[in-house]
Amino acid sequence: MKSQGLALLEHGPKAVFMKGGHLEAEDCPDLLIAREAETWLDGPRFDTKNTHGTGCSISSAIAAELARGKDLAEAVTAARRWLQGAIAQADSLGIGHGHGPTHHFHALWPVA
Repeated sequence: MKSQGLALLEHGPKAVFMKGGHLEAEDCPDLLIAREAETWLDGPRFDTKNTHGTGCSISSAIAAELARGKDLAEAVTAARRWLQGAIAQADSLGIGHGHGPTHHFHALWPVA
């Protein structure tokens, strides 16, 4: 992840967020990497097939947190915490077949 992130930085962005959800590991590490720093974010892997759209979801959540005035590291941390909750509650929705959506509104609309 780190070498790929560094390679992407060579193309000009100020930072790169590398998701680790597709890694075959017990946990789910993500990496926020910039020229001046790298931040590893460790977290649990949830046993669910309902992870459709996680990349788009976390990108939108990061943008929303930046719009609220957070710096990049704070925005990524908050967005990731929200997405972990959405993935953790995804099976409670019980909709669709195959890879279903995460529960984007888990904090506002809990499902028993």
